[in-house]
Amino acid sequence: MSIRTSLKKVLPPISITEQEALDAGDVWIESSIYQGKPDMQALRDIPQAKLSAEEQAFMDGPVTELLNMIDDFELGNGKHIPQDVLDFLGKNRFFSMIIPKKFGGLEFSPYANSTIVATIAAKSGAIAVTVMVPNSLGPGELLMHYGTTEQQDYWLPRLADGRDIPCFALTSPEAGSDAGAIPDAAIVTKGEFNGEEVLGLRVSWDKRYITLAPIATVLGLAFKVFDPDQLLGDKLELGITCALLPKSHPGVELGNRHDPMGVRFYNGTTRGQDVFIPMDFIIGGQKNIGRGWQMLVSCLGAGRGISLPAMGVATAQSAFKGTVEYSFVREQFGLPIGRFEGIQEKMADIAGKTFLLEAMRVLTTEGLGLGVKPSVVTAIAKYHMTELGRDVMNSAMDIQAGKAIQRGPQNTLAGGYAALPIAITVEGANILTRNLMIFGQGAMRCHPYLKDMVDLIHSNESSADAEFNKVLRKTVGFSVKNAFRSLGKGYLPFLRESESALPEVRKYEKRVNSISAKLAPLADLSLAVLGGDLKKAELLSARLGDVMSYLYGAMAAIRFYEQRIEDRKLALPYFEYAMQWSLQQADQAIVNFINNFPNTATRGLMRLLTNTYTNSVAGISDDLVRELSIASMQDNSVKEQLTHLVRVTPGDGNDINEQAFKAKHAVAHLLGKVQKALRKEPVVPFISFEHALNKLQEKGVVTADEAAKLHDYNEKRKLAVRVDEYTFDMELVPASQTLKAIDGGQNAA
Repeated sequence: MSIRTSLKKVLPPISITEQEALDAGDVWIESSIYQGKPDMQALRDIPQAKLSAEEQAFMDGPVTELLNMIDDFELGNGKHIPQDVLDFLGKNRFFSMIIPKKFGGLEFSPYANSTIVATIAAKSGAIAVTVMVPNSLGPGELLMHYGTTEQQDYWLPRLADGRDIPCFALTSPEAGSDAGAIPDAAIVTKGEFNGEEVLGLRVSWDKRYITLAPIATVLGLAFKVFDPDQLLGDKLELGITCALLPKSHPGVELGNRHDPMGVRFYNGTTRGQDVFIPMDFIIGGQKNIGRGWQMLVSCLGAGRGISLPAMGVATAQSAFKGTVEYSFVREQFGLPIGRFEGIQEKMADIAGKTFLLEAMRVLTTEGLGLGVKPSVVTAIAKYHMTELGRDVMNSAMDIQAGKAIQRGPQNTLAGGYAALPIAITVEGANILTRNLMIFGQGAMRCHPYLKDMVDLIHSNESSADAEFNKVLRKTVGFSVKNAFRSLGKGYLPFLRESESALPEVRKYEKRVNSISAKLAPLADLSLAVLGGDLKKAELLSARLGDVMSYLYGAMAAIRFYEQRIEDRKLALPYFEYAMQWSLQQADQAIVNFINNFPNTATRGLMRLLTNTYTNSVAGISDDLVRELSIASMQDNSVKEQLTHLVRVTPGDGNDINEQAFKAKHAVAHLLGKVQKALRKEPVVPFISFEHALNKLQEKGVVTADEAAKLHDYNEKRKLAVRVDEYTFDMELVPASQTLKAIDGGQNAA
């Protein structure tokens, strides 16, 4: 019996839906990480994505106008998105960023798409979700890639100008992540359409969690097709199929809503019972019956790699901006709270991860802009960028504390805190993405021979044995090279190469190469020892996926620092934190993987090959934490670059915080002068800052002009540290009114 035949009996079969998922998408720079040789030159050679003149004009025009129309607090208190906002979105083609210009769309780049969605998300999660859905997985993209000419010519112009609002229905109460198990079914039959008897499908479905369904005018629908009367051939089950149904079509039910965390985007249900549709409703026509799952998984890049990560980055930038500004202005015990080490630990984490997130956003969209659809990279982006956004938001909530939990127009965190879990659950919960997709697809797509081996193992061709043996020899050779590379770079540091011209980057690039070299033999040994069981060992495979992911993040940070930072001296602590954190996580994932590998002998070999004999992993120093937290409170180009997605609207919470932050920086030298004078000759009793300042002016310590600047700052500071308050009947009281009610500012914080 041949090796191939023996393996065929042992390995579990791959289902059609699994095979199509594995076949979907392209391989990009992640393959070099998996193979132990990160391609840093290819990374540096990727063309830099920038907004075109047309895209910048859209940002400066319609996007800015939209942000000025949005009151996210009022939106959260209401039931519906205002009709004028929905009309504005349609009129200005926010729903058509991916639709080609020949159909009336904007045809923007992935980088522009991400920047626009993230900028909106920083203001309102509800509006961002409303914009992102038509521009990610949905009828528009499916029509562009698979629709017939007639379908494209009719539907795409209508989707482009907002005459039609689309939704796409996949998830059902009985099947979420296991799309292959959807119970929604269609029977091939004949029926009447437009007064004629035609061949078609009688479809029944029950779907939930469908974004935009309550206001959609056209429904994309996924279901299984059966042909019991064999009208199309001799097969009974024809597979998952995608169709496009107008809301006005008889039997289509759209309208009922869910309430996702009080975030007022439209999300709801759609149902239908024995609804007859002609074959022309199938996206791409009758020939695409059974190709639905393949169509879906090949079009996931936009949602997974652009829209959902954009929400994570927007959340982080908004939290970063509000928190560092608040921490600089808010004082306790005579010091800004950002000077206390407990706060600094959280602030440094916020700042470093925000740098990492922006770097990953830029690199991922640059890759998509090349025309590739890297399924592994987009899964990495979806999982880690939404999770990092959640980490940053939670740290910001800890720092802002009471201010963060009081709802109102001045709260800059509440909207993101409520909306981000939505991004984490969409398009497969993050648990699924991390535990099944990243390494599961990564191993099959990034290994140079594994997919061929699996295909040959399950092949029934007579030549399969001979072809398999050839591939097996190549695989063994590949694994041996991986083992020696890991040994060399693990024990001999001088073998770890770096191509960077920057000394501060070279040490980290060498670590990236060393960790990647360790990943390759770990993956090889896991596949050799566990085989098909590795698919079920989710805790183990997820850790290998984590190593790939954190190395991808580190490569993104290197590229971002080298190519997009103008003042590297200012950005160095951000970069160092992002790199040290990413590589620490990758090292820890390797330690945890080896410690939990079930085979003792293999575990020992893994330790030898990777030079991993300890559970200790290098952490981030307190000195770097202190340095980065202080740096993050400076008003400079780096802070501006890492908060560029947050557009300040006059009078909103971000505006109030920013005014106080900038005012304090402007009078910092005067505050030092006042503090020195008060230490020398205290004002007793110290009724308020205003009172003390007036006394110092009387003594000639500060001039009238200096006192005016300090009083102006103090008024802005008091407003920034206050929170929204209401009457007993929950009517909002303007902050300016509450401040006036305070006699002489005696209660100023």
